[in-house]
Amino acid sequence: MCIRDRFGAHRTVQVLATTFGSIYGVLALFHQLLTRAPGGGRWLADPQIAPGKRLTEVWFLKYGVFWILCFGVIVGGGLYVWFDRMHYMLVCGGLALPLYLQPVVAPWITGEAHLPLLERYCFKANLWLAIFGFVGNYWYTHYFYSVLQASYTMPSWDLNGVPIPMFFATHFYFTFYHAASNLVLRKVYTTYVDTCPRALYAVAIVLSFSYTTAFMESLTIAAFPCYNFADTHMAYTLGSAFYGIYFIVSFPMFLRMDEPKPSGTGDIFSWKQAMIEACATSMIVLCLLDFVRIGVTGIDLTMAQSRPCKLDASQTCAPFTGGYC
Repeated sequence: MCIRDRFGAHRTVQVLATTFGSIYGVLALFHQLLTRAPGGGRWLADPQIAPGKRLTEVWFLKYGVFWILCFGVIVGGGLYVWFDRMHYMLVCGGLALPLYLQPVVAPWITGEAHLPLLERYCFKANLWLAIFGFVGNYWYTHYFYSVLQASYTMPSWDLNGVPIPMFFATHFYFTFYHAASNLVLRKVYTTYVDTCPRALYAVAIVLSFSYTTAFMESLTIAAFPCYNFADTHMAYTLGSAFYGIYFIVSFPMFLRMDEPKPSGTGDIFSWKQAMIEACATSMIVLCLLDFVRIGVTGIDLTMAQSRPCKLDASQTCAPFTGGYC
């Protein structure tokens, strides 16, 4: 490793250490101001009031372990070097398929076989996340292209300049992230008395968990050479904050759906309301991303229909370098 690379890595570690130290220091400070509610709190939804939601979260988390192991084998074992367009489609689409099909063909997994399809929480959760994930790929990815100079360089069929397999991959990533965020936020709301410090603590939890989630994805995907950034330091530090904007909105919004009191309103969403909430969340995130682009970076947004490796074969990742992606 050259001196400049070592210096850059050291600088990145320093910035991240300062950032995470500050974030979790503030959390610890707010925690001292909280008052515990009688009876303690819960991580999972109440099995008596929201059994379908509880079992859906468990399903998303358990399935998350499976797809993470699959990706670990594929990336860690270097299997991706043998992948072509069809392989990426089959792997990402195949891993997303059980989540898409479960509400229809296996509602017993979430204990909702007795309910009509459109009333099942597992269906509404998948619908919500499918909409948010689609908007994220179709629109938000171009902010990463423009602001962070990110690029996908593997062979793939595209939609609006984004590899189609990423639309599928986003779905199983987001089901895991949002199930985990539900548990964390519910634990806060059910463990502590509803006070001003708890509200501040909940906001701090959302901000910290969003940044941490975004950073961990950036870190773990670094081993995959077909998704890269022009500036790794910027990707890990500012890029994690930029990506975290998705979650500072989506985490609390997703929790609202069919969430009993005290961590929610107790309202049961219809599938139409789930769609509306997902669209509203998507629009808020889009506005925030654009506000940051204009106010912080001042970089023009470019919506290219073709990835650079579609036009320049030298930019396609190994071992496909020399062929158009």
